Amino acid sequence: MKTPNFNEIYQTISKLVKNNPEDILLRICNLLKQEVYHYDWVGFYILDPLKNELVLGQFAGKPTPHTHIAVGKGICGQVAESGQAMIVQDVTQIENYISCGLDVQSEIVVPVMKNGRFVAELDIDSHSPAPFTSEDNEFLAKVCDLLVDHF
Repeated sequence: MKTPNFNEIYQTISKLVKNNPEDILLRICNLLKQEVYHYDWVGFYILDPLKNELVLGQFAGKPTPHTHIAVGKGICGQVAESGQAMIVQDVTQIENYISCGLDVQSEIVVPVMKNGRFVAELDIDSHSPAPFTSEDNEFLAKVCDLLVDHF
């Protein structure tokens, strides 16, 4: 299990964004899942402001039954409500956690903010115990900043 080179991955994503392929969000999900050993499920949830819910967009990993999540519910809903990233090293400690599978031990969710408003988020589940660091958070925040215009 090698340490991910976040700089290298960021450069690859940056090039993808410049080339702007049609399936950019799916490509980024696949790249992150493939390049970072502790990213077992990677997906984007997009805000539907009329229904005040998150709708699952592109993702890489096992299909999830959670295609719509109310703002405020679970980790994803809390990030949508607060506009602040959340790292949860042990999902069993979260009261209103929405489980995507028995394998999931930890989760990080990073918001995509456009003109100061929440528009989407990047959600990553890990089957590893407590793998996320501030480095993951900073890297994923930079990735989300790159993608603002895709939402």
